[in-house]
Amino acid sequence: MSTSTGAPYLRIANEIRRRITAGELRPGDTVPSTRQLTREFGVALATATKALAVLRQEGVVTAVPRVGTVVAGVAPAPPAAPRRVRTGEPAVTLEGIVQAAVRIADTEGIAALSMRRVAADIGVPTMSLYRYVPSKEDLILRMVDAVFAEDPLPEPAPHWRTSLEDLCHLQWAICRRHPWVARRVSITRPMAVPNGMAHTEAALRALEGTGLDRATMVHAAVTIAGHVVGAAMHLEQEVEAEQDSGLSNEEWYEAQDLTLGRLLASGRFPMLASLDDIPDFDLNLDIIFELGLRLLLDGLAAMIESAGTSPTLRRHHDQLG
Repeated sequence: MSTSTGAPYLRIANEIRRRITAGELRPGDTVPSTRQLTREFGVALATATKALAVLRQEGVVTAVPRVGTVVAGVAPAPPAAPRRVRTGEPAVTLEGIVQAAVRIADTEGIAALSMRRVAADIGVPTMSLYRYVPSKEDLILRMVDAVFAEDPLPEPAPHWRTSLEDLCHLQWAICRRHPWVARRVSITRPMAVPNGMAHTEAALRALEGTGLDRATMVHAAVTIAGHVVGAAMHLEQEVEAEQDSGLSNEEWYEAQDLTLGRLLASGRFPMLASLDDIPDFDLNLDIIFELGLRLLLDGLAAMIESAGTSPTLRRHHDQLG
């Protein structure tokens, strides 16, 4: 820990610079997260956040989605004195606030997001943000809307199944880029997020003309979207686990080898133990997503095929509802 004097956030920034200069942290290495800095230096989250913001502004570190804050290059010499706070009207926009918030959630997790944290990232007073967004909840709504707007919706395909597959693959890609978003999407309480609503509208258009009644179409579209969201929630859990433990999935499994090995050798779980016989077996979220999507669409195809017998389909829908 650095013994230099000055504001706590400057002492933290100076210590990270020292580690970079000494070769303890090299270009591309992940620097301690805000959570780790609060534990190491015994400071508040806002102080740790400000230290990393100073280093980002100087170009010493940079934020990499789903990785964290990493060393950008050789650290410059520490500044001779703290920077003066700008006194003029801050150069801030609603779009800039949302982009900063998305960047924080991507690199540090949604738990690190706060109005103060966003203000520190931009370099403006916290209260100035409230001119543009009334609350953190409103900011998260705008973040969700922004990430759903990053890619255009797929062009409608000739077949309903292809259209739904294209749409779900796009949604999975969004969740992979932004692991925090899945937990912010509600299936039963739709959010006022226009770009997200456009995905539901596209799913309903894909099912139009399949012979399903309108209520079944809605339930089918929401069920499929629920599969994407449900699988994607584990993406955020993986990222959080890596950030908290410092271990990748592979490293975590290696660390659990002894404990898991004992359980599997006990004879209580023969089916699980037999997985060792499968070459290169990997419990992969992408495979889980693809398999679940295929099973759902196969079931939906069977339902559409029987849609000509409307009484049967109606009884089936009544039983589900």
